[in-house]
Formats: sequence, structure tokens, C-alpha cells
Amino acid sequence: DKDLEKIIEDYKQALKIVQEKHVDGKWLNYEKLTRFSVNAMLHALDPHSNFFTPQEFRQMLQEQKSEYSGIGASIASFVKDGSVDTYIIGVFPDSPALRAGLRFGDKIVAVDGESVTGKPSLYVRDKIRGERGKIVSLLVEQVSTGKTERIDIRRAFVAVPSISDAYILRQGIGYINLSNGFNYTTREEFEIALQELHQQGMNALILDIRDNPGGILEQAVKIAEKFLPAGATIVSQRGRYPIDNRVWKSSNRNPENIPVVVLVNRYSASASEIVAGALQDHDRALIVGENTFGKGLVQSVFNLPTGAGLTLTTARYYTPSGRLIQRDYKAENLYDYYLHKTDYKPDPSSARKTITGRTVYGGNGITPDEIVTAPSFTERQTYLINHLFFFVRELVNGRIKGLEAYKWQKAPEFKRPFTERNLQNFDKLIDAFKAYLNEKGDKLSEAEYDFVSLRLRHQIAMAMNGLTIADRVLIESDPQVDRAILNLPKAYSLAQAAQKKSVKK
Repeated sequence: DKDLEKIIEDYKQALKIVQEKHVDGKWLNYEKLTRFSVNAMLHALDPHSNFFTPQEFRQMLQEQKSEYSGIGASIASFVKDGSVDTYIIGVFPDSPALRAGLRFGDKIVAVDGESVTGKPSLYVRDKIRGERGKIVSLLVEQVSTGKTERIDIRRAFVAVPSISDAYILRQGIGYINLSNGFNYTTREEFEIALQELHQQGMNALILDIRDNPGGILEQAVKIAEKFLPAGATIVSQRGRYPIDNRVWKSSNRNPENIPVVVLVNRYSASASEIVAGALQDHDRALIVGENTFGKGLVQSVFNLPTGAGLTLTTARYYTPSGRLIQRDYKAENLYDYYLHKTDYKPDPSSARKTITGRTVYGGNGITPDEIVTAPSFTERQTYLINHLFFFVRELVNGRIKGLEAYKWQKAPEFKRPFTERNLQNFDKLIDAFKAYLNEKGDKLSEAEYDFVSLRLRHQIAMAMNGLTIADRVLIESDPQVDRAILNLPKAYSLAQAAQKKSVKK
């Protein structure tokens, strides 16, 4: 193709001029320039086609396997005395970080000799991650002693399961948190979770796919199939070539019959929207939460000869009723697109009907049957969380006078439930935090008591029981979860009506 040859030649000439004439031409990073160039080209087509360098491509493939190469620790940035630093907030079970003795509250000072003071935690995370088997050297200010020590840790594959937690939330009500994307292990994880919850007496389910960014389409199909009878359409795909046109139908002759509520939010995207859309169109579950992201494009993965890769949009997918849930991306820039800056009004031409005749719309993700907006943090609450972290950091190291019983310098007890028994003299604990704030020249108002009480319990649970158990503390007081529980009878009635409708057909 002569036009293509001309474009390639123009690119080469432009790169040569940049190398020869640009003020920093001697230090050009060609890999970086190529990545930016190709991504700019792809984003002119749609927001979801991407180019990956060899390192990024390997990392993406690892994530699809529910793993990454690192040390197995969660980190976050906090501000103290005007300095932004990165701290350990949790370590994973049987991880290199746990074996190396890293604990809640340890401060990361440097990574491989580079100071990370003032750097955001995402930057520090990327510095710590790397090739499996290689040593990463951390300079750590240990919270228990205040001493700064060098800790060398050998990176390993760290499992990141799709399902972060599954347990009986209240009597008979199971809760499954499927927030970590749809990966190669998702179906197996989900079946194990369902089986264990049934054994514990589950007769209703809250399926939480909030913040789930998507992943492998076939795995999402398998999750929806658990609740839909044989022959029910789950999703259809239409592309440029016949090979890209497919329809996925359930082959499950014994689907789950318990009532289901699915929790979604604006970060539920792609494959998670396939699950929500299929269950909504079939009236098999009630959808609760916020409008989903609105990504109805399917990417295929292509390997490039140098080890780099592409994810290229090759098809669109449609829910069982025929909805395309993809938002319009041609009328706005990428920033506005990802932050949902454009107001959406339902297009009557995108209206479709569910099994029982309810009207649903395409063009803007999945609209919940019950809209419940998640509370957002105020600047004041963010400020309080920052101080709560440093307060608990002192508390669990026995440095809050009169509350030495809270001292906890050992590894988290990952499987032990966090209960009120963990919170001795809680009123005294609140008073101690008030005094802590007073020393900073601040006061806690009575209106802030409930927020501080919840977040204090959460921080203590992170130190004593790890991140997963700590998240249960927040789930117990989550208004979207509360509404989901209240809507379980409605979900049951809806599913019964859909089943009768299907039998009549």
C-alpha cells in the first residue's frame, strides 16, 4: 500500500528531525515516543484500543491470570508535617512482604536506592513491581522501632483473585465481592464461593461488582450463566468480519434459583456490565447502585514481534434485549469521557424491553433498577482519615497512654473475624483520638462521631486482621449494601414473574 509506505516514511523523517534538532534530542527515549505515537493513533479510533510496551504487555497478561510480580503488599500515601510519604497498609497472606516482616504503618523511604519521599503511591508501586525472582531493595522506617533499615525482598508472583471476599453478611444472605476483574480463574473462584456459602445456609445473594473494570468476556458469560437457564441469551457480539459475530447462550440446566441483587457503580465496566445487563434483561436480578461506566466495545489481544502488544477494538457487544451500552466517545476528549463529564439523556430509539416488559435503555451503560448514590468524601473527611491512620499507627505499637491493650506488632490474623471484642473501651479510644486531634490544634465535632467511629474500626482491623477483613467493617455500614438487602424480596418477585413469563412462552 503506497499510502501506508508514505506515512511510515513521514514518521521516520519526523523522528529523525526530532533527534537532530530537538533541544533534548540526544536523550530521546524511542520506546516512550513510539508508545505515545501509536496510542495517539489508536485513541483517534476509540478510547479503549491501546498499545503496550513489552513490560506493560507482560504485566497485562499476568493480570489476566489473576497475578502480578511483586512483594504482596498494599501501600498508600499519607501526609505528615507537610511531607507526603508512602506507607504499608497491609500485607497479603503467605507473601514475600509478610515473610520479610513488613507491617501496617511501616514507611517506605527508598526503592532500589531512589528516594520516594514526595512520590505518589502508584509511582512507588510500579518501582516495587518487576521481574519475578529479582531482588528489590527497600529502605524502610519500621514503625515498631523507628529505625530505618534496608530490606531486600525477592519478587514473586502474587495472586490477585477475582473474588476478594465471600461470606454470610447476615442470616441467610451471602455476599460475594467480585471487584478484581474477570480473569482466567473467575469461574472456578465463583463456583467455590457459591458452594461454600450454600453450605453455610445461604438463601439469597448480594453480588458486588462495583469497581470491577472488566476483563475476559468468556468468564463474565460463565458467571451470568450460573443464574440463567439453558437457551437464555447472555450476550451477542457483532464485528467487522463474520468470525467476530457470536451469540453466547446459557447451557445451564440447573441454574441457581435464589434471589440475587447485583451492586454496580460508575467504575463497573465492560465484562461486569455484561453480567449486569444479562441479569437485568432477563429480570433474574435486581440491579442496585449507580449507573455503570458504559463500555460496550470488545478488544482482541495481538502480540507484536518485539514482545509489545495491542488491544484493538474488533467488535461491539449487545445485551440480550439488543442494547448497545457503549457511551458516545466521539463528541468529547478522553479526559471528559473517563470522568463522565457529558450529561446523558435516554434516547427513545435505544429503548428495549426486559422479559417482564420493563423498559431499559442503551447508550449509557446499565442504569440500576434502584439508584443509590455512594457518599463521597469531603475534604474534611479525607483530612480525618489521614490523622486516623497516624493515630492507629501509634495505637497498635503501644504508644497511646492508657490503651496499651491495643498493641499489635505481629502479623495480621487474616482469617479471624473482627468483632466488637477487638474494641475494648471504645469510648476511651474515641476520647484518645479527640485528644490526639487537640494536640494538632483541631477539634472533633459531634456530627463527625459516626464517621470517625467507623473509620477508626476500619484502620484497627487493617492492622490486626488485614485488608479483606477490614473491608467487611465498611460493608456493614454501606448504604448501597443496605439498600441491596432491602431489595432482595423485590428481586425474588421479579425473578418469579420472569420465570412464569418464560414458561408461558
